[in-house]
Amino acid sequence: MKDAGEKIDPSRKLSDAIRDVKNAFADRDDVVVDMREAHRMRLDLLAAELAPVFADVPADMDNFDFVVSSGLQPRLWIDAVSHVAMGRDRRTYRFLKDTRIGRVVLAESTEMKPVADSVTRYVAERIVERQRMMEGGAEPAVAGMRRAQVAEAEPPLRSTTRGKGWSAFLSGLGLVAAGALVGLAVSVALFWDRLVAMVFSLRQ
Repeated sequence: MKDAGEKIDPSRKLSDAIRDVKNAFADRDDVVVDMREAHRMRLDLLAAELAPVFADVPADMDNFDFVVSSGLQPRLWIDAVSHVAMGRDRRTYRFLKDTRIGRVVLAESTEMKPVADSVTRYVAERIVERQRMMEGGAEPAVAGMRRAQVAEAEPPLRSTTRGKGWSAFLSGLGLVAAGALVGLAVSVALFWDRLVAMVFSLRQ
């Protein structure tokens, strides 16, 4: 309780305190908004720097985003797992990628160009990876090794085999015919005397 002799300040009101708190919150919100706008402005500048790169991406590749998101911390999204955000100092560009082992920093600089170069390289790598997957190509496990090229030689092999088969058949047929002729000649030689005797006996 207040002492009887203590004076009460009639100007001290709760409404004044509430107004002061609201002003403090408003000032802090202004700072947050200013920071967000500053972040977005820098990311928009980076997106403009990368616009020619984004324009050269094949139209059939839909796994890239290339948009600046809104929110408390704006981000320039490259694809579903990588983006560029501003550091706490509001001056550092940070190119980040989410992986299975956590978030990794691909590039970080207060200058726009190194980060833009890193993003360009990243986009190029993703495009080449996709092309290799579509073509079914893969690097060999050991450098310098290549799979042996197998020529499509089945049709010639089949025709050669067929030719050899016919040749063998005809050769066998010729041998059989020659053997038959030889056998006939031998038989005639052996039984020639009997044949002559039979001819004379028939004439008599």
